[in-house]
Amino acid sequence: MKIHAFAPFVLRLSVLWAWTLIGCGGPAQDPATDAADLYFFGGDILTMSGEEPTYVEALLVKDGKIVFAGSQAEALQRIGDSTESVDLQGKTLLPGFLDAHSHYISSLTVANQVNVYAPPAGPGADVQSIVRAIADHIEKNAIPEGSIVQAYGYDDNVMPDGKLLNRDDLDAAFPNHLVVVGHVSMHGGVLNSMALNKWGYSARTETPPGGVIVRKRGTNEPYGLIMEISYEPVHKNLPKPQTPEEEIAWSKAGQMLYAQQGITTAHEGATFSHELAVMKRVAEAGENRIDLIAYPFITDLDASLALIPRDQWLTYHNRLKVGGVKITIDGSPQGKTAMFSTPYLTGGPGGEKDWKGELTFPQETIEPMVKRVYDLGIPLNLHANGDGAIDAFFKAHEKAAAGDLEKERHVTLIHAQFTRRDQLDKYVQYKILPSFYTLHTYYFADAHKAIRGPEQAAYISPMADAWEKGIRPTNHTDFYVAPLDQMFMLWSAVNRISRSGEVVGPDQRISAYQGLQTMTINVARQYQEESTKGTLEVGKLADLVVLDQNPIKVNPEAIKDIHVVQTLKEGKTIYRRL
Repeated sequence: MKIHAFAPFVLRLSVLWAWTLIGCGGPAQDPATDAADLYFFGGDILTMSGEEPTYVEALLVKDGKIVFAGSQAEALQRIGDSTESVDLQGKTLLPGFLDAHSHYISSLTVANQVNVYAPPAGPGADVQSIVRAIADHIEKNAIPEGSIVQAYGYDDNVMPDGKLLNRDDLDAAFPNHLVVVGHVSMHGGVLNSMALNKWGYSARTETPPGGVIVRKRGTNEPYGLIMEISYEPVHKNLPKPQTPEEEIAWSKAGQMLYAQQGITTAHEGATFSHELAVMKRVAEAGENRIDLIAYPFITDLDASLALIPRDQWLTYHNRLKVGGVKITIDGSPQGKTAMFSTPYLTGGPGGEKDWKGELTFPQETIEPMVKRVYDLGIPLNLHANGDGAIDAFFKAHEKAAAGDLEKERHVTLIHAQFTRRDQLDKYVQYKILPSFYTLHTYYFADAHKAIRGPEQAAYISPMADAWEKGIRPTNHTDFYVAPLDQMFMLWSAVNRISRSGEVVGPDQRISAYQGLQTMTINVARQYQEESTKGTLEVGKLADLVVLDQNPIKVNPEAIKDIHVVQTLKEGKTIYRRL
């Protein structure tokens, strides 16, 4: 039996003594083929099975799966000379976190981009700070003129005095680089003139339905901010890994961002076929460290089906699974492109009056899209933020599923932030699972109060009401719209505190245990993987995370300060905090 290096000497002796006593009472089974590979003990082992917290004293892992979860005395009968014993030293062991929604493919390039999130997640407090961060990045990396420079996380809602980043700011600082500053919503970006020219935006460019091109006041010239459908030419042509070696290296770096947060299954939330091709090649090379689930975007579905046939979907191949289809039907509330049933209080992104937002596609286009996914018999992830967009989806569902509205079709409503109380009943009736986004209570609640009013802002991501109705929602970061930080996400669900320190909708706060469910077992159900993931039970994958404190036992406001100590995928350590 191998003892983990950080086990104290006294405990090391006590474990061996207990093992000897058990052996004296009768021959313990210890053939090499029966002994466990890993033995965890000495901390809170929270199984996440059941509606109330349940702990076990010990956990055994063999061949990448959990083979025992129970008392320490019983566990000691199933270890041998080859078993590695891990003393948790008071730390907490949980099932690995499952990412309910993010944009994994973006993680491949983020390492090469400039973080311009607003504080505390980044330096982007104002336009000057953003420009300075980009300039420092160019100088530090000696980026040659004529190259594309990307930033991510620009949040126009927190810019002081209403001074927003525009083309002129970027032109003055970077006249000889192509600069793209990604909007925090991931639905667009601010471009300088070189970048606008590269992708063909000019005064003659018409704004298509479902698109946004902000114009310089008094002219028809694009002023930098391009959003939604109008942004697709940029999104499709941003830098990508160019060689198989780069694809693998970038993928490993991206997956490590997830592993550092205790995530053992990551989500790619709107996958185009060229991105799916990269993921497929890396999987075929056997280089995935965590499980990946991709959702091809509806407009690129045929190309994705040609790449990976329908009969190969919904099953992992070298830790890659195509999990369903993604349809986006509105934008983001902070970008003022989400679709509401009532007007924004501050107008549209370009100063439009009586602005309610727009659907990404016309209703008559959304309906056959939804029906096609239903007819294929595959899960649907449907992006809808505003209550008007949610109404539009229900209308599409009622047409596409006519005659059997209440069949389980494994539909997940991504974000569902501005769900009205009356809409929760339809989630239940139509078996629609909301994946909420409680991080907005911190990052964007103050902006939502300004643009939607205090009552609607207080009800964003109504976790508690959903739970009361029997819904078991999931929670997500939508990385990189918000930073990839599972403990901060959990903190936001439990506390609902805004940037300004205000509690946002206190009646919608949930317990720490419920919050953990929204990132473990509830997500496993979302993915139809509850038989293999989400709890620490015999037969499930040994996808595990070790935290330095127990989120259930600390002061709720201290949850954000908990650290991931170790992440294991199928019993193998893929991240250890130094």
